[in-house]
Amino acid sequence: MLGSLLIGFFVAVLVVQAYINAEFKSDHVQTEVGDQSAVPISIRAGGPVINTTGGQESTSRLPERTIALTFDDGPDPAWTPKVLKVLRDNGAHGTFFVVGSQVARHPELTKQVVADGNELGLHTFTHPNMQRLAPWRRELELSQNQVAIARATGIRTNLARFPYSSKNAAIDELNWKIVKEAGAQGYLVVVNDLDSEDWQRPGVDQIIKHATPAGDSSAIVLFHDAGGDRQQTIEALARFIPMMKERGYRFTTVTEGLNLGIAEQAAAGGDRAESTEAIAQLPVNPDAPHADEWRGLALIGTVRLADGMVTVIAALFVIVGLLTIGRTVLMLVLATRHARQRRKPDWSWGPPVTDPVSVIVPAYNEKEGIEAAVRSLACGDHPEIEVVVVDDGSTDGTADLVDRLCLPNVRVVRVPNGGKPNALNTGVALARHDLIVTVDGDTIFEEDSIRRLVQPFADPSVGAVAGNVKVGNRTSIVALWQHIEYVIGFNLDRRLYEVLNCMPTVPGAIGAFRREALAEVGGVSDETLAEDTDVTMALCRAGWRVVYEEHAKAWTEAPTTLEQLYRQRYRWSYGTMQAMWKHRRAVFESGPSGRFGRVGLPFLALFGVALPMLAPVVDIMLIYGLVFWELTETVVAWLGMLALQMFTAAVAFRFDRESFRPLLRLPLQQFAYRQLMYLVLIQSATTALTGGRLRWHKLNRAGLVPRTSGAEPVPAGTAVAPVVDTWPPARDGLPDPSAGLPVGRAVAPPAVPMQPRPSSVDSLGSLSGGSGDSGSVRAG
Repeated sequence: MLGSLLIGFFVAVLVVQAYINAEFKSDHVQTEVGDQSAVPISIRAGGPVINTTGGQESTSRLPERTIALTFDDGPDPAWTPKVLKVLRDNGAHGTFFVVGSQVARHPELTKQVVADGNELGLHTFTHPNMQRLAPWRRELELSQNQVAIARATGIRTNLARFPYSSKNAAIDELNWKIVKEAGAQGYLVVVNDLDSEDWQRPGVDQIIKHATPAGDSSAIVLFHDAGGDRQQTIEALARFIPMMKERGYRFTTVTEGLNLGIAEQAAAGGDRAESTEAIAQLPVNPDAPHADEWRGLALIGTVRLADGMVTVIAALFVIVGLLTIGRTVLMLVLATRHARQRRKPDWSWGPPVTDPVSVIVPAYNEKEGIEAAVRSLACGDHPEIEVVVVDDGSTDGTADLVDRLCLPNVRVVRVPNGGKPNALNTGVALARHDLIVTVDGDTIFEEDSIRRLVQPFADPSVGAVAGNVKVGNRTSIVALWQHIEYVIGFNLDRRLYEVLNCMPTVPGAIGAFRREALAEVGGVSDETLAEDTDVTMALCRAGWRVVYEEHAKAWTEAPTTLEQLYRQRYRWSYGTMQAMWKHRRAVFESGPSGRFGRVGLPFLALFGVALPMLAPVVDIMLIYGLVFWELTETVVAWLGMLALQMFTAAVAFRFDRESFRPLLRLPLQQFAYRQLMYLVLIQSATTALTGGRLRWHKLNRAGLVPRTSGAEPVPAGTAVAPVVDTWPPARDGLPDPSAGLPVGRAVAPPAVPMQPRPSSVDSLGSLSGGSGDSGSVRAG
């Protein structure tokens, strides 16, 4: 709920920002003059101030040799102060028809306009074409502008000018309707006598020419103090005002000019006194009601909040982009370096490791997959293998199924339910050998997986080895997404972490440990839900190397529904946060612990927590850009990011010798995973901050292969691993059980994907990757 609220809040802020910035493009299209038959001739041929208040229909002009300078579209922090300076230097005032959103952003500047003796008028709140708006929106545009002015300056105005309006002669039937609506709200509508056309930047001389009235006639002249480069406007005003004063002109605000005209006509007993009686009583910048000031406070606060949040979102977008690009570049460089090193013909871990191995299989209600898993382990081609299945209080007969297999090198240990760490520690304590392999009960090994997994122990500095986990059930779209994730994220990540010597996780599905190393860190801790991450971090801090063996493959059953996936990732993420918090002191320590704390933990925090939590910003900005910004630029930016992801994915799939076909689903997978991991991490962080306790979520298993019934032996040559769209090493045939098997090896068929490898793959080298299991925490 918190995650949804945050996304909803961000979206609402962006919509408000789009409204404030006039990004609803359809509202800002200029229209042609329509039918004018319903517009009175007196209006179309009248003066530039139109009065429809109180049901009347009249217009007014300023007295002769009077100019009212009007400025549209401000206030602008760059140009409005320069216009004010020119007016002050020449002893002139003007009328500023301000845009409400700009008033909300620059209230102090708006206040300065009034303090200098100038007048304000309404130019709507977002500068739309009023003809394209519904009546309620037209009213809102004026009222929002009014309350923004009230809060910024303490005054209100009775003047309004609509965007894209010009002169009386251009008023058509629809415009006339809008003018009368404004009159009903108490506004005088001001058009212009002369348009300086400064918005076209035709040159200073041309602006002056367009603004100069003929003979001694009066004029309301249109200028702009915002909307682009207004340097020509500034220079033209500095010449225009003194020039017109020399001709005997006076400069007033619109209302001051009206009042002067009314006074002169009243004194002369002119016929127009009665028609302009309402205008004559208008004060310049009257005080605003207190209620409008309070409403303006809320409005300005909303605008500032939206502006601030958009700045934050934009900054987050940049951060996400930099983190993504930085992570991708670093991962490609170091992972490629790792892959090339392993591809060298003369590279090896050292002398072959043939020491006996104990395989620990903690199992709780794993009846669907335990038989295939145990058979695949017991028949591995390592010289001596002991399999210890620790039944952690299962209620589905898991232990009995293993017993009925009657495999000579398999032992079953039954313990009361105490959790996975307790089962692992029990198995380690009962194991006969010093090389320990840990396996989940739903995982199937290939024939050579154990042998390959323990070869890094030829290096005495290696304390643990992470294997290569593959998704075996790729029939559902959710499982296929995880296959993509395992190959791209976990595969390249582990190569990167090995090069940096800060591997955070040995997956529970396939990992190997020295007994000595486990004993040094106190065994597998039950203090976090990510016991594999916890123990791996402890080994790194103790100075043991943790490496990745890409050729040691295991096939696991991934969640097949979004609900199961969410639960699994919730536990992984929460466990990761627990482990990071537990080992936080490593940041301040020296030696190997300090190296892990200052390299491994920041990497995990940035790329395992911060980046996924911020990733939805990319999608929010994409949608915002498609709707409100330039469509082409937005699409190009998104396609560029997708191309980077596709390139990274292709490299990872090539390293892992996987078919590229699943990458067709990469765009949808990336989009879905961003939202999923965002919600997962938000919930995990909330649980951690509130001190909540998360129980273990047991996933529903269907098993990767069909179960056998009873204790019947498995026919030789039967494949028990899933057939998937991949390129595993080919098997020419199964060994003859009578041909002298290694000591301790069970007589059972190897569990491998029985699918030939295309000959074209030989040129790719022997690289593979991907990791993940039901009990490990990921940093990808």
